[in-house]
Amino acid sequence: MAGSLYLIATPIGNLGDISPRAAQTLEEADFIAAEDTRVTVKLLNHLGIKKPMVAYHRHNTQEVGEAILGRLLEGERCALVTDAGTPAVSDPGEELVAACAAQGIPVLAVPGACALVAALSVSGLPTGRFTFEGFLAMNKKNRRAHLESLRGETRTMIFYEAPHKLSATLRDLCEHFGGTRRIALCRELTKLHEEVYRATLEEAVARYAQEPPRGEFVLVVEGACPPEADKMDLDDACKLVWARQKEGLSLRDAVREVAQETGVGKNELYQMSLTKESGL
Repeated sequence: MAGSLYLIATPIGNLGDISPRAAQTLEEADFIAAEDTRVTVKLLNHLGIKKPMVAYHRHNTQEVGEAILGRLLEGERCALVTDAGTPAVSDPGEELVAACAAQGIPVLAVPGACALVAALSVSGLPTGRFTFEGFLAMNKKNRRAHLESLRGETRTMIFYEAPHKLSATLRDLCEHFGGTRRIALCRELTKLHEEVYRATLEEAVARYAQEPPRGEFVLVVEGACPPEADKMDLDDACKLVWARQKEGLSLRDAVREVAQETGVGKNELYQMSLTKESGL
């Protein structure tokens, strides 16, 4: 009988964020597949766990991935971890999960820290609908094509970026999305020097042209305003609000969701919904 692959989310900075279930699963696994065993051993030492490890990263996914798959098919339990955060999200673990799914090997998530969700939650930007874009390409042509495809994206966008590429990325974002677009730059989340800097793209470009960035960044970028032609009629939007209320949402939550989806102004929709609801 095949074993199981456990995707264990690890702290993105603060070791106190490891969950009891994650620690127990690491203890019970037959072996651990780690992005960098030197990083993972620090976590294991913190937990008082000793366990065989194999290095599994983007440079050896095929060879080591096949070896892990073979051990799983023989009935062993493998805990997959990345250096920080949730495995298989912007991570080579994605390939191992797909291989396990194809072989019918159980894959179980042990949830926990995830940098993109943490950054989105503290950004101050709309969280109802978002798109995760990961790291932008190094190649300038591919990078520009990627950003051009997002020019009209109305959902909040999330990017990962390294400090040495931050200034160039901010300039590219400003060029494609405009200087007035809002952004939250989340740096060193959960660590000692955690910072969330909220600004326009133009302001962010100016700041980091003068101040060398340090630490890993998650960029949360405001989506584009929906074109006027795509905005829903206010009466129809009110009907959507009432339908959401019947599903159990409060008026405020229903208005927020419908405003994000239709482009109708939130305040205007709230007042109209109140008025029509009261029969005035």
